[in-house]
Amino acid sequence: MTNVRGERWGRRAAALVAAVLAGVLVLSGCASLPESSAPQALGTINRAPTSEGPPPPTSGRDPDLLVGDFLAASADPANRHAAARQYMAADTAGEWNDEAGITIVDRPDTLRESRSGDKASYVIRARKVGELAGDGSYRAVEGTLENKIEMSKIDGEWRITELPDGVVMDSTAFDKSYRRYVLQYVDPGSSVLVPDPRWISVPRAQLTERLVGMLGAGPQSAIAPVVRNQLAQPVTVRGPITKASNEPGEVGIGIGGVRIDFAGIGQLGPKDRELLAAQVVMTLAGADILGPYVLLADGKPLDDRYANGWSVADLDQYSASAPGQNRIGLHALRDGTLVQVTPDGIVTPSGSFGEATNLQSVGISADGQFVAAVADTGRPAPEPGRTLLIGNYGAKAFAVAEGATIARPSWTSDGGAAWTVLDGDHVIRAVTDRATGNVSVQDVDTTALFEGSGSPRPPISEVAVSRTGVRAALIADGRVYVAVIERRPDGKYALTSPVPLALGLSSRAVSLSWVTGDTIMVAREGNVDPVFTVSIDGSQFSAVTSQNLTPPVRVVTAAPATQYVADSRAVLQLQTADPARNDRFWREVPGLTGERVVPVLPG
Repeated sequence: MTNVRGERWGRRAAALVAAVLAGVLVLSGCASLPESSAPQALGTINRAPTSEGPPPPTSGRDPDLLVGDFLAASADPANRHAAARQYMAADTAGEWNDEAGITIVDRPDTLRESRSGDKASYVIRARKVGELAGDGSYRAVEGTLENKIEMSKIDGEWRITELPDGVVMDSTAFDKSYRRYVLQYVDPGSSVLVPDPRWISVPRAQLTERLVGMLGAGPQSAIAPVVRNQLAQPVTVRGPITKASNEPGEVGIGIGGVRIDFAGIGQLGPKDRELLAAQVVMTLAGADILGPYVLLADGKPLDDRYANGWSVADLDQYSASAPGQNRIGLHALRDGTLVQVTPDGIVTPSGSFGEATNLQSVGISADGQFVAAVADTGRPAPEPGRTLLIGNYGAKAFAVAEGATIARPSWTSDGGAAWTVLDGDHVIRAVTDRATGNVSVQDVDTTALFEGSGSPRPPISEVAVSRTGVRAALIADGRVYVAVIERRPDGKYALTSPVPLALGLSSRAVSLSWVTGDTIMVAREGNVDPVFTVSIDGSQFSAVTSQNLTPPVRVVTAAPATQYVADSRAVLQLQTADPARNDRFWREVPGLTGERVVPVLPG
C-alpha cells in the first residue's frame, strides 16, 4: 500500500523483497513478514500469555499519554486482550467486546476534546490500513477511523470508562506483536497447494499446535468453496504434538522435529494421505518449524516409506513455487514477432508466431506446447482492432476471438485454457482440447466481480491466473485486485470475492504477474518505485529496486526463480549481487533492446 502502510513498509522492509523473490525458492509459500491468526474470534485467539503477564499501566500517568499506552497494549491479544483491559474501569473492562473486530491504523492522533479535574474526553483519529478477521485473515482497507474515548480518575488513577467495541491497533504495535504465516490447502485438482495467509500473535512454543489447529479449522471463507482440506473431519489430531522423538518440550523451537498422531485416517487412500502430509509439512516448514516431521495414523506411520519422518523435499511436487514443466525458457516479443532467448542468442521459432510481425502480447503454456497471442488486425474502427490467436508452439495459429482491445493472455498451469479480457469487461477462457486440438471459447461470469462498493470497475486491462488455478490477479481501472476462480456445477467459471491490493497507489498499475502463490509483482506508471511486490491479502507491499531501470516500465513477467521487466529501452532481469546485503539490480538481457520488446515466460 503506497501512501498507506505499504509504502512505509516498502522502505522499512527492503530486505523482505529478497526473501519473497529469492528465498521463496526453497519452500512453497514461505512465510513473508508478520502475518496470521486463529479460527476463533480474535479476542480468544491467544489464551496463554505471551510473557509472565502484561505490565500494568504506569502509576500516575497523565491521561493524554495513557491513551497511547492503551493503543500499544491493544496489540497483545492474550487472555482476551487482558493487557488493554487494565486501562479500563472494572465495569468497562467487563463489558468491552474485543471480538467486534480489529482495525489496524497508521499513526493515530489522540485529540483531547475536554478535560476537568476527574473527567477527560478524547478522539482517536487515524487512517485505516487493514482489518483483521476472527480467523486471522487480513484485508487492506482505506478510510478514516474516529473513535471517542471517555476517561475518569478512579482511586487516583485515570482509567477508560467508555469506548467503542472492537480493537484499534497501531500498525507499529501490530508489526511487533503479530506475524504472518501461510496455511496450505489443496487445489481442486489435487495437484498443488493453495496458500492461505493468516496473522497471529502467539509464543513460539505454541506455534506448531496453533498452526495445525488452524489447518483443521479450515480455509478462510473466500476460498473455502474451491479448495480441499485433508485435515477436516473425521481427521483429527490424536494426543499432544511432541518432538519427533516423542519427547515433550518446546516443539518447533530449534532442532528436534515434530511428531503428530492423527485419528480418523482409515478412509484415506495413499494419495490423500500424501496430500495431508503436504498440507502439514509445508505449513510448518513455511513457519521455520524444522523437521523431521513424523506423521502417524493411530500410532502407526501415516506412510511406511516415511516412518522416520517426512521432509520438504518429499513433498515439493505439490508446491506451486517448485520448478514446473517449463523446458523452453525465456521468450520475447520483438517488433511483433515471437522469439526465444537461448544461450547461443535469439532464435525465431517456426510457425505462425515466429512469422508474424503484428503480435501485441503473448502467453505460452507452462509446458511450452501452446501459444495464445493478441495480434493487430490492422482494420480501422469500428472494426475490431485485435484478434486472439491460439496454436501449437511452432505450428499454425488460428483466430478464436476479436475485440477492440484484448488483454495479455494467461494460461492455466495445466495448459488447458488461456484467459483474457475482451473490450475491458468481457472475460473469456479459450479452452484447448489436447486430444483433438480444438479450441472453444467460454465466457467467465463476472457478475460477482463488479458487485458492491469497492469492487473492481472496468476496464480490466490485465488478468493473470495463479499457478494454483484458485485465484486470478487483475488490473481494473489502474487498480490491483485478487479474485477467486470458482468452477460452477455446470462446468462454467466465475470470478468472485475480489480483494483490493496496494491501496492508495499514487499512480496507475499497468502490468502484473504472479511470483509465488501468495505474492504478485506489479509495474506502475511513474518514476517512483515503478516495480513492487504485494501479498495476496494486501498486508505487505515492498518496492523492488529500480537500479538500472529507465521508466516507464511497460511489462512485468515473473516466476519464483526469475523476474523480468520491459522498460522504455530494453528487457531486464532482476539480479542479486549479494543476498546478505540485499544488493539487487536490473540487468539488460542481451539481444532484447528497443521500445517494442517485451519478455514472455511460459506459464
